[in-house]
Amino acid sequence: MRDPKEIIAARAAKELKNVKVVNLGIGLPTMIADYLPKDTDIILQSENGILNMGASAKAGEEDPYIINAGAKCVTVKSGAVFLDSAASFSIIRGGHVDLTVLGALEVDSKGNLANWIIPGKLLPGMGGAMDLVTGAKKVIIAMLHTQKGEPKILEKCSLPLTAVGAVDLIITEMAVIEVVSEGLLLKEVHPNYSVEQVQAQTAAPLIVNRKIVSNYDF
Repeated sequence: MRDPKEIIAARAAKELKNVKVVNLGIGLPTMIADYLPKDTDIILQSENGILNMGASAKAGEEDPYIINAGAKCVTVKSGAVFLDSAASFSIIRGGHVDLTVLGALEVDSKGNLANWIIPGKLLPGMGGAMDLVTGAKKVIIAMLHTQKGEPKILEKCSLPLTAVGAVDLIITEMAVIEVVSEGLLLKEVHPNYSVEQVQAQTAAPLIVNRKIVSNYDF
């Protein structure tokens, strides 16, 4: 079986359609750039100041001055623009980002998001997550379904919130789940799992009222 993070990134890449400007958050979401078609006309934004970012730089071809928000060496596409932090965040806060894909510590049945701190652990700060979830038109969470065997999708978040009711879609290595007014709608299940297995690893009830399909690569 492929690495779970690769499964998530490849599936999340398929959601980047009918949009123009997309922000990829630090960590797993940055991998999505490597699964987009080379001829895509999507403009990838990195919050540290790149518009029209490309895929990861190949080994031996890295430019240490061209990095994404996670400090990983990346490429840029023709017409790319480099911005200072103020200009980059004006794009986010001005509502010019159509979609953002972020990681999470927890997501709950109301679409609440916790992804910036675990109490008692030293972290540098919440970064741009709060700006992104309020400024982007759509928010997708790409994350592992569990952490050390414990569910990350809950009835109610236990960690300090980044945003309230901001999440639209959750993509994990096991399933694709949409946040709807009634709760969490199970839309897809990876072929390696069953609906029952997904529910067992999810600490919130899932709504299963439609034919479950799969758009995963496997």
